[in-house]
Formats: sequence, C-alpha cells, structure tokens
Amino acid sequence: MCSEMGSRYTGLLLLALAIAAIIANLLLYFPSGQVLEPAKITDLVWFFHGFLGAGLLVMVPALIMLRGGGEDCCAHRCGMLFPVLLAIQGTVGAVYCVVISSLGLLSGPLCDTGSGNYTYPFRNYSLENSYLLNQPTWANCQEPEHIVLWNVVLFSILLGIGVVEAVLCLSQVISGLCDIFCGTCVRKGQLILRSKKRYNAILQMRNSGSERFIYLSEVSKSKF
Repeated sequence: MCSEMGSRYTGLLLLALAIAAIIANLLLYFPSGQVLEPAKITDLVWFFHGFLGAGLLVMVPALIMLRGGGEDCCAHRCGMLFPVLLAIQGTVGAVYCVVISSLGLLSGPLCDTGSGNYTYPFRNYSLENSYLLNQPTWANCQEPEHIVLWNVVLFSILLGIGVVEAVLCLSQVISGLCDIFCGTCVRKGQLILRSKKRYNAILQMRNSGSERFIYLSEVSKSKF
C-alpha cells in the first residue's frame, strides 16, 4: 500500500467523493434552496454525516494515499501500520454516513403539512408503507416546496458515497494488512535474489578475461 500506483488512484477517488459528500451535506441545510431557521431543518442533518463521516474522516486517509509513503516505509512494519489505521478510520466514517443517510431516507423530512407547524409526517410509516414507494404522499409536505424530493436525492447521494467509500477504504485495510504480514518478506526475498543474479553476472564477466570486467567486479564486490 506504500508505493503502489493503485493506492494513489484510490486516494484520488476517495478525495473526490469526500468533497462531494461535504457539498451534499451542505445543501441539506438549505431545503429546496431556501434559507430557513435551524428549527425547521431535518434533525438528522445535524449529525454531520457528510461533513465528518464521509468527508473529513475519509479525506485524511485519501490525502495520505495521494502523498504516498515511498519505498522506505515498506521496509518498516510500524510505518506501514499508520496508513492502515487511517484507512480503518475512513471505513468507520463512511459506515457512519451510510447509517445516518439510511435513517434520513426512512424517516423523511421535516416539513409543513398545511397546519403551519413543522412536523415529520412520514416518520411513523412502516417499511411496507414507506413514503419512498408511494410518491403521491409527497404532496403532504407543502413547505418548503419539493422538500421531499430534495431530501431523498441528497440522502441517496450521501448513502451511495458512503457505500463506495467504505468499500474502497476496507480494500485498503486488507491490502495494508497483507503488505504488513507478507509484503516485507517478499520484497526482501526479491532484493536478495536480484543481488545474487547481479553478482553471478559480474563473476561471469570477470571470467571472460577483460580487465574492465575485472575492475567492475571488484567494485561491485566491495559494495556487497
């Protein structure tokens, strides 16, 4: 996970998703594009699942992936553990966003049904009678206009972002753990094998009788 190009592409994708989640969460504070009092905004919006969960908690490991750890970090398991912990943090943040977004979709928005008071008209609906599958009931919310569609679209976007982020971060956790327990030994083995091949090639050149080859072999042996 330290130096693979795939991790950097994953980091770039996670960064874009985190920014999109922050924007989607921000739009939820302006129902149907209107500026309302905080008391008239759906309560689940204040859990900051887009800002904190799918946003900042995912953005930090994404930046680490983009920055890359270089080849040196792969030689030290402690250095490889830090990106894994950050990927776990990103996974937790993404799952948090998925949970809150799901609750937001199930409970529906805070709106005025015509009585002048803001309530949650769909919060007591069962899963079988969910307003999500009964679009004519959306007309029960009269103010703000089109608030149901606004909430459904934005919470769905956040739900999708959270799912994708959770999968990507979890894949980085698995990849990082594989590097920690297997990658270091493999790299050391490859380095030893490469060194042996180079040494054998120099010995063959020395046996050819060329003075230049003899000089190169002596220099190379001094490095080993």
